[in-house]
Amino acid sequence: MNTDAFTQYFGEIDDPRQPAKIIYPLFDVLFLTICAVIAGAEGWEDIEDFGSAHLNWFQKKGLFPEGVPVHDTIARVISRLDPVQFQQCFIRWVQSITHRTDGELIAIDGKVLRGSYDRENRQSTIHMVSAFSSANGVVMGQLKTNAKSNEITAIPALLKLLDIKGCLISIDAMGCQTNIAKTIINQGGDYLLAVKGNQELLFKAVRTALSASIAVSTNSDKINIEQGHGRTEIREYHVLPAGDLAHQFPDWKGLKTIGVAIGYRREKSGKSSLEYRYYISSAELDSIRFGKAVRGHWGIENSLHWVLDVSMKEDACPIYRENGAEVLASIRHLALNMIRSETSRKASVRRKQKMASMSCAYLDKILVAGFTVLGKK
Repeated sequence: MNTDAFTQYFGEIDDPRQPAKIIYPLFDVLFLTICAVIAGAEGWEDIEDFGSAHLNWFQKKGLFPEGVPVHDTIARVISRLDPVQFQQCFIRWVQSITHRTDGELIAIDGKVLRGSYDRENRQSTIHMVSAFSSANGVVMGQLKTNAKSNEITAIPALLKLLDIKGCLISIDAMGCQTNIAKTIINQGGDYLLAVKGNQELLFKAVRTALSASIAVSTNSDKINIEQGHGRTEIREYHVLPAGDLAHQFPDWKGLKTIGVAIGYRREKSGKSSLEYRYYISSAELDSIRFGKAVRGHWGIENSLHWVLDVSMKEDACPIYRENGAEVLASIRHLALNMIRSETSRKASVRRKQKMASMSCAYLDKILVAGFTVLGKK
């Protein structure tokens, strides 16, 4: 694969260095970093080592005529990039190679980068909010929360960057805010928001309205049973039209449906638990679609956050200076999207990374797939 596709989307990123002092072009360093992360690099030294081991491959693409820079140079260049500009390039790339479908579920959730704690300046870890398409396992975008804020302010900012028309946006109780609901509706999407005690009056009203439905015997289409990993899980779903609640709570723009997901779990050890999770939605949902959306939301934990920590060792990455942690987090998301777009080999993310580190031909396959078939059916 040549580098033209990368240039199209990431070639406009501003170089923070003084032109007279540039030895290694920004594009070369960025392309190296992305390829190295695809191949399993976890830090700056890994990126340098990957570049040195595959220098001939890079030079055949017209990169690094003077050789690969040392890891300190790589760290300095990547950490000084503008994360907002990089994010805009990332979202433009994703939107150009995916297509939205009516009713598509996009889950939004936050994750702490535990290795980003700045010990020298005692600055806290950074918190990233990500949007994840559950249907095809694609990260749509991500944004760092403000140091003095939380997900409540970051979620609307992220939503405004995304094309969510016709999509169902699911968010946990932290994002159950009237301004977030309005933002989603105004952009042509629908919301599915978990309701807990942070919206006390709404929570009590939804719980009361659904109590009669819960007491009635359940149809089989409302129950989902799963067994595995030494436990049995039974999930039951009930939905009702919002009815009078839409008038009682007019600040919740477009409110049409309320629902409850009842989860019963029994471990092999005999330990059991029962949980009720309540939701509101601007979409007209039946129990089947509601249950599918609730289960789909947790895909962001299992298919994104878990993979970032276990396969890509994100929490163990001790990078925190300047914008390094935020930019590298976005590059991991970019790499994960590309890895999953390559479907010629049925293998785990970690195994594909190892194959890419050993075979430049397979790395080329991942790069080509990432720009041609990502998220398409």
